[in-house]
Amino acid sequence: MMQGFVNQSCEATLPIVIKNNATTQLVDTVIDTGFSGFLTLPFDIISALGLSWEGRDVATLGDGTSCTFEVYMAIVIWDGQYREIYVNESETAPLIGMRLLRGYDLRIQAIEGGTITIEALK
Repeated sequence: MMQGFVNQSCEATLPIVIKNNATTQLVDTVIDTGFSGFLTLPFDIISALGLSWEGRDVATLGDGTSCTFEVYMAIVIWDGQYREIYVNESETAPLIGMRLLRGYDLRIQAIEGGTITIEALK
């Protein structure tokens, strides 16, 4: 089980550990159920971790426009296990998407300071 909280901006947040080889970093992320990918990170975090570039991907944004993303490979600690995932470069707050949440129950107490609980479905 993983836990986060709802911040003052009413965002559901979850800290996660991202690693590449010997480098690890704790990153505060925002859960975005409208994002169908795994994770987004800004270039400064991608660079600091030395993530390997995998290619490009085209995605449709919420306003209907298309955007090309640089895609990298990373390892996250997810539910106590190492998991290799794709990371889309984006200069926004780091976002967790639905592919990372697939197979999990997400519960949000939608009040400031409320608890976020993510638990594997059985």
